[in-house]
Amino acid sequence: MLVLAVLTVSYASSLRAYLQQRAHIGDLKQSIAERETAINALEREKQRWQDPAFKQAQARARFGYLMPGQTGLLVLDEDGKPLESQASLSDPDEVIKTVPTAWWSEAWTSVELAGSPPPPSEGPATEIDGVTKSE
Repeated sequence: MLVLAVLTVSYASSLRAYLQQRAHIGDLKQSIAERETAINALEREKQRWQDPAFKQAQARARFGYLMPGQTGLLVLDEDGKPLESQASLSDPDEVIKTVPTAWWSEAWTSVELAGSPPPPSEGPATEIDGVTKSE
């Protein structure tokens, strides 16, 4: 019985180590797959930079370069400073802040309104599209 208990304990510890190693291998395989994906994306980007048309487009977009014979235009604001093509973020303190209301308060307001509806503000319509209703 003692020998069986010792064998069970030794196999259990070996099995635990084996399972930990398998989990570690799985994590490493996932990490390798993510890095291969990143490498493939960088390789595609590198291939794009081999294309002269892509280089020209990037030079135009990033640096404002022009081809010979082209005329560049610069849009100025009222102060005479050039307008930037990218949108800028506004100051968070200047943004109108609305306080959210809880859904249950809106639901309770609806229940109260259903229990005591407001009186009608106008009577029934006597005209529809300029034509008087006949009785």
